[in-house]
Amino acid sequence: MEDSLIIAIQFGTRYSGYAFNLTYRDKEIDPYIKTWGEEVGLETPKTPTCILFDEQEEFISFGYQAKEDYLSKKGEEAREKYFFNCFKMALYGNKLTNNLKIKATNGKEMTALKVFTETLRFLKDDALRTIAKNTEGRKFKASDFTWVLTVPAIWDHSAKQFMREAATQAGLVTKGNSNKLIIALESEAALVYCKKLPSDGFIAENRGEDTLDQSPGTQYIVVDCGGGTIDLTVHEVLAGGSLKELHKASGNDLGGQNVDRKFKEFLSEIFCDGVWDEYEQSYPSEVERMMNDFTVFKKKEKDIEVTCSLNLGRVAQKKQDIEKFFEKVQGVSFNEGSIMITKQKLRSFFEESLWGITKSLRQILCKDFKIKYILLVGGFAESEILRTHITDEFIDNCKVLCPFRPQEAILKGAVECGRRPHLVTSRKSAFTYGVGGDERFDKSKHRPDKKFTTKEGTFC
Repeated sequence: MEDSLIIAIQFGTRYSGYAFNLTYRDKEIDPYIKTWGEEVGLETPKTPTCILFDEQEEFISFGYQAKEDYLSKKGEEAREKYFFNCFKMALYGNKLTNNLKIKATNGKEMTALKVFTETLRFLKDDALRTIAKNTEGRKFKASDFTWVLTVPAIWDHSAKQFMREAATQAGLVTKGNSNKLIIALESEAALVYCKKLPSDGFIAENRGEDTLDQSPGTQYIVVDCGGGTIDLTVHEVLAGGSLKELHKASGNDLGGQNVDRKFKEFLSEIFCDGVWDEYEQSYPSEVERMMNDFTVFKKKEKDIEVTCSLNLGRVAQKKQDIEKFFEKVQGVSFNEGSIMITKQKLRSFFEESLWGITKSLRQILCKDFKIKYILLVGGFAESEILRTHITDEFIDNCKVLCPFRPQEAILKGAVECGRRPHLVTSRKSAFTYGVGGDERFDKSKHRPDKKFTTKEGTFC
């Protein structure tokens, strides 16, 4: 019996992680997901997508450790380092070359390929170390595994090829065994996982008593709510349980990171006259800490309290008392060193993202499909505001479901995609191709706007 040696890596915009499967192919065993955060007193399925380099562009640390290392730096020491956070979005909508540079938190630049390569190298090495601790001394090397690397469904081919190049340089595969690298679409991987869940595997909001309907002909929209992108795919179940893509992947770049960006813009508007700019320039690690707090608080639909550092107060004091910056701002106040934000004001930071998701879903639902389910997955789906909005908007059209751990759905599904790479039997092409020829213009059958004239005559 052939072993199924699979490692799946989800290189997320905000969080990254990996899962692996060392079982026989005919056994249905839940993949093992590495837990992170012990160094900061946490136990989570993913670690922040943060990477830290020294002044010579040499790798220092990744994830929670990188964040801790960077936040411990002060002033000039922090400005000398290269700290990259949520950098995956550099591949969205940009012309990709090996020389493409991306900016660190402090504005310094490095080549994107090196940043992505070192991230994958760390995750590869950590996975091999973790597996070695759980295999009673049996030694594995990278070439023993099939590697599954997840990517957003709306990424173009150049971004996927960029990830292949980074994976090769990181040592996941070599050019001779590149067939052992599978690029899996995140929304498809999540659907594969959700199809296996019992009814109590979904958050109670709007779930029924039955499991997810898997009878042939059932149609799903999967909404992969990531930190960077919102990906929508439409699939139908075929006889035998395989999947057919009904509509080419669509979406936008209005994921959870957009909510964070709105919050940061709001802080910049409050602390005007250059106060916020000076603070961000002088204390980048403190700004990072504030944003970390906000990403945790925004998961709940309630009033939140963000701690304001003494240094921000000192910078603000050069202009006026810090309380005065909040006097004419609705939904926000300053109280004993904290910025108090009402849930109504918090929701306003979500508006652009919610509008983008709603618009994309309506464009699909108005087509000639028979959608039965909307599945919400990805880290951004942990937000109560997002789930409530989508349920309220589309409860009359179809069932809205979200697994209990939407962050894990993609990773676990990716392992299954590695075990059964032909689960998706057909996809819609992102482009159409055709050939055409010119003929003499005939006003009785040709449209006037198609007419053009050359030395040889008038053609359509």
